[in-house]
Amino acid sequence: MKAEIITIGDEILIGQIVDTNSQWIGQQLSKIGVSVYQISSIQDEEQHILNALKEAENRADIVLITGGLGPTNDDITKKTIAKYFNDTEIVEYPKVIAHIKELFQKINHPYKEIQRYQAQLPSKATLLMNQFGTAPGMWFYENDTVFVSLPGVPYEMKGLMTHEVLPKIQQQFQLPHIIHKTIMTYGAGESMIAERIAIVENNLPSNIKLAYLPSFGKVRLRLSAKGKHQQKLFDEVNEKVTKITQLIPELITGYDDGATLEKRVGELLEQQDKTLSTAESLTGGKIAASLVSVAGSSAYFKGSVVSYSVEIKKNILGVSAATIKKHSVVSSEVAQEMVVGVKEKLQTDYAISVTGNAGPTTDLTDKSVGLVYISVATPLKIITKEFNFGQPREKVINRTVTKALEILQKELILNQKDNKKK
Repeated sequence: MKAEIITIGDEILIGQIVDTNSQWIGQQLSKIGVSVYQISSIQDEEQHILNALKEAENRADIVLITGGLGPTNDDITKKTIAKYFNDTEIVEYPKVIAHIKELFQKINHPYKEIQRYQAQLPSKATLLMNQFGTAPGMWFYENDTVFVSLPGVPYEMKGLMTHEVLPKIQQQFQLPHIIHKTIMTYGAGESMIAERIAIVENNLPSNIKLAYLPSFGKVRLRLSAKGKHQQKLFDEVNEKVTKITQLIPELITGYDDGATLEKRVGELLEQQDKTLSTAESLTGGKIAASLVSVAGSSAYFKGSVVSYSVEIKKNILGVSAATIKKHSVVSSEVAQEMVVGVKEKLQTDYAISVTGNAGPTTDLTDKSVGLVYISVATPLKIITKEFNFGQPREKVINRTVTKALEILQKELILNQKDNKKK
């Protein structure tokens, strides 16, 4: 089955918001055996929407549209879809009006007559009840193609996809199985890895594809398989994963099932019954924010000290004034004292500290913009590394967060292996 995703909204095109909806929808469709062949973002303009729908109908079996379902004049998706299907009859759903009134009552918001428009759908549409918002979804089946219109608000879209759209797709179509398995590697480039695993890659069956997904300091190897028999696919992919693992064992840090880096770190901490704290300078708490974005992180993450100023580094973390004077705040020595200070202050098994120049200026140091020091304290040692992440500021900060978690993950994996040997 081929699917296409169309996101409607000028706010996406001008960069006011990031389209995370398409990423999530693509992941969910893949899980049930539907392949996304194209993603488009288009303007809130009638003819543009009509053209996009026609082109998508010619390419795909399922067309998913997000955005433009609000009650105001700038939300034109509903009436444009009605025009596309030559549907002039409108059906009003009293249960949608009752649902909207109930939602508004809960937040002490007055119901206005303009909201009635939300309950009015083209007659060819099948109502998809939105339990999390006011705009219902719509399901159309025309010319052997499914069209699904969803609100653009992420949590509303996700609720409708989970409870309405995905089950209906599975009921209506006989779908293949799609299996993905990702091998996480660290410490070698994609060309070197490709050379070492060539014997496996060159002998992959036609239904299994290997993709190299490089990023700073790491390469993900994604094996994807499609077919009718799920267990057979699992067995085939796992066999290839085993063979690749045997060829590059020292490069592999884990296997990604869709989990984020912070989730994997959390799982390792929980498995080993260990705790973590952070001391952050240039990242301003972003490492802590990524860690607490994982449900249940309170079991292992104890807290953070955002030591953006010299005073906090000295007074809270206990960094020596002499160390700062001799080496500056952007130094391996300060990073080490920061990590020792937060580990002791918050009484954790592991700790992370980061200090550096994110730019655009170098503040009170003579160190170049992009220079970063990361320290990770384990129960037995302190690892401190120097990086130069270049520019711009946002890239420096984001790479620092990722690299700090990668270093911690590597130490946790090594500790886990050591414990298994004992």
